[in-house]
Amino acid sequence: MRMMKKILVLVLCCASCGSVAAQKAYTLEQLLDSALHHNVAVRNARLGVEAAEQQRKEAFTKYFPNVSGTGLWFNANKGMAKTDVNAADYITPELGAALAQMLPAEAMTALANPMSISMMKNGTIGSVMAVQPVFAGGQIVNGNKLARVGEDVSRLQLQLVHNEVEKTTEQYYWQLVSMQEKTRTLDAVDSLLASIHKDVSVAVQAGVAMRNDLLQVQLRQNEVQSQRLKLQNGIAVVKLLVAQYCGLRDTCFAITHAIDSYDASASLQAPVFSVQALPEYQLLGKQVEAARLQKNMEVGKNLPSVAVGAGYNYHNLMENDHSFGMLFATVSVPISDWWGGSHAIKRRKAELQRAEQQQVDNAELLKIRMQKAWNDAEEARQQLLLAERGIEQASENLRLNRNYYRAGTCRMSELLEAQLLYQQTLDKRTDAYADYRNRLLDYRQAAGQ
Repeated sequence: MRMMKKILVLVLCCASCGSVAAQKAYTLEQLLDSALHHNVAVRNARLGVEAAEQQRKEAFTKYFPNVSGTGLWFNANKGMAKTDVNAADYITPELGAALAQMLPAEAMTALANPMSISMMKNGTIGSVMAVQPVFAGGQIVNGNKLARVGEDVSRLQLQLVHNEVEKTTEQYYWQLVSMQEKTRTLDAVDSLLASIHKDVSVAVQAGVAMRNDLLQVQLRQNEVQSQRLKLQNGIAVVKLLVAQYCGLRDTCFAITHAIDSYDASASLQAPVFSVQALPEYQLLGKQVEAARLQKNMEVGKNLPSVAVGAGYNYHNLMENDHSFGMLFATVSVPISDWWGGSHAIKRRKAELQRAEQQQVDNAELLKIRMQKAWNDAEEARQQLLLAERGIEQASENLRLNRNYYRAGTCRMSELLEAQLLYQQTLDKRTDAYADYRNRLLDYRQAAGQ
């Protein structure tokens, strides 16, 4: 119910906007530009590209040393190192005799008993380390390559989103063009029926025509008004969709286009079956490249890794400040991981083969899609040409029936049937034109143009 109220308000707004000379008018290029700048899908795809760029920069930092600092302060309830020392075990008889002459008897008695020593009850430890990887089984190199592939994939996905937004925007645009042209057709039909109504009214008053003929014309006029209301409602809804999709602030806008100015007589150029330029095919190639790099990284996980480093350390564990620097090298060899790693490598190889096969198969499907898009576009062009020829025939049929009615050689129902046929051919040409432009865009995107 709330949605119906919005549509009703919009219909009234558009009706009032139609009388305003300063109403904003958009071309197809302006709508596309607005959609590519404001559409949510495009903005999200751009954020995806930005995230992939940051991931690539993050992977590049793995080439540089890993610097870390550590600090520790502690205070224990007892010394972490405790031992008993018996000095008598280390005093020789000669040393004992010398000490007896030098020390008092109490000191000599203390040396004869074991002593308990406790150390490192509290202290501070600090260190700064820098570790530079020398060889990591190619994981750093392949990780950077994989990050660059991810960035390329995000850019290709952005291009696909652009194509989808362009396609949807054009569909909305040609839908509005179609409705706008049908409104013009109704204006022409209104004028025609008004003229017929005038002629029949004069004939009825002169007694040469039946009042039933006048009623048939009035019924047809009512049908046209009903069609106009449906068109206005449809235009209001499509304008809501266009405004939301393209980021327009106002729904009181018009579009500038004339179907009569387009020439569809020239046939389309036959497609060249080359899929290398298509973003879909390039994405398949990136999937193969990513699968190959992931396999190489899996191999690298099972290779030895070598790193060198330097550090500076400080502690006061012995109640004296002590600092020192050091250089070191590390070698890590996975041994038990080789068993599970061999299966992981085989799994990655299988995924690589699957990606390669999918690339070949989808390349053939892309060629088929290209051919079908060309066929559909060429068929739509031929349908448009037929519709344009049908207008000429329906227009001549309407002229003849109107003359026949004036001459009294045909009935009003036949004249109104000719009028309806003429209106239908105009609408058919409008629909054929919109369908042709949509099919033409499908072909351009399928061919990578």
